Amino acid sequence: MENPQHVDTRPAADMAPQTAAGKVLWHFTMSLDGCVAGPGHGMDWMTGFSFRPGLVEEYAGTTGAVLGGRDGWDAFPDAGGIYGGAWQGAVFVLTHHPEDAPSADGVTFLSCDVAEAVRIALKAADGKNVEVFSPTIGRQLLERGLIDEIDLHIAPVLLGDGIRLFDNPGGAPLRLEFLNGGDRTATVNVRYRPATTDPSQSVR
Repeated sequence: MENPQHVDTRPAADMAPQTAAGKVLWHFTMSLDGCVAGPGHGMDWMTGFSFRPGLVEEYAGTTGAVLGGRDGWDAFPDAGGIYGGAWQGAVFVLTHHPEDAPSADGVTFLSCDVAEAVRIALKAADGKNVEVFSPTIGRQLLERGLIDEIDLHIAPVLLGDGIRLFDNPGGAPLRLEFLNGGDRTATVNVRYRPATTDPSQSVR
């Protein structure tokens, strides 16, 4: 029998705690139908969900820099709001037109190749992880083999429209390895039923 001190008591579907290991993470909360934002990068759907205790603090503590895209930044131009203000650090926004980007404290606008952008972000992260908060940039980095890990928190909601994590029309399927358990080819089994009320409208 294993030493009780080393028994993993997390639910089988849960991830091991994130570590600061100089990784490039593609990290999102995602709807069950694959959207990471609503139309126009709307995030008003992200209410009424529960997450593992300490999850925000875990990612805030292991992240050294954030890399995002211009569309997402224009929709939410607030570097101080990342992880609800629990995280402070270097934010890099990759854009084709940095000349018209309004200046913001702690934010550097880059106009370069995605590989160079992630190199700059990794240097700024100083041994911690770089979190990629852009579907487009993440896809390009994935194609070049520059994503170390995809961390997804699947929310029990169907958006039906919005910004999808991975759009690659005409492309070949991209296989992934499952990191939560022993079988890296395992499927993830989930079971839901339609909610009778909107949890965001519940009385607290």
